[in-house]
Amino acid sequence: MKVLLIRHGMTEGNIHRRYNGRTDDPLCEQGILQAQAAGILSDMAHVYVSPMKRAMQTAKICFPNAQMHIIDDLREMDFGDFEGRTADEMACDPAYLEWIKGNCEGKCPNGECIASFQKRVLAAFDIVIRDAIERQLKELAIVAHGGSIMAIMSKFAEPACNYYDWYVPNCCGYEIIVDRDTWKVTPRFSEYKYLDRLK
Repeated sequence: MKVLLIRHGMTEGNIHRRYNGRTDDPLCEQGILQAQAAGILSDMAHVYVSPMKRAMQTAKICFPNAQMHIIDDLREMDFGDFEGRTADEMACDPAYLEWIKGNCEGKCPNGECIASFQKRVLAAFDIVIRDAIERQLKELAIVAHGGSIMAIMSKFAEPACNYYDWYVPNCCGYEIIVDRDTWKVTPRFSEYKYLDRLK
């Protein structure tokens, strides 16, 4: 099964490098242009998407004729007390400095940690793949967030890489093949290179 894993287009929060997870920003003008430039796949029949505005807008631009399936747990990580703030704004925040010291894997105060976030996203990915198998789909798209893509790829992609190694810029992603039996993820082509164009 061919799967396109796509990160949403840019938002104002992305421009200012804010930790925006649960913040429901829409695409900014640049993000809309990014999505349009990424390409339009009018023949994609099914897209599974995070409920966040930025993901839904990107999906509607890139896959205008697809049936959209909203998957709540594909949403981005909840950064808790760090939400909406930049690294510069938190340069003297002891909780933030402690979180950075732990490679950003610990629990954000009043938010999520990488482990709980990944568990949530992988449960959502499970729902997506099972639904796609039931529908006998040969291809599908998932439009979500940078963290969501990193969570999926760091669990299922072979050879294994670190969570942060799977980072992709806005409106980019991976084209992968998911084995229906083992759920092993392999690159669509000879190696993993993130897509910056859909066609």
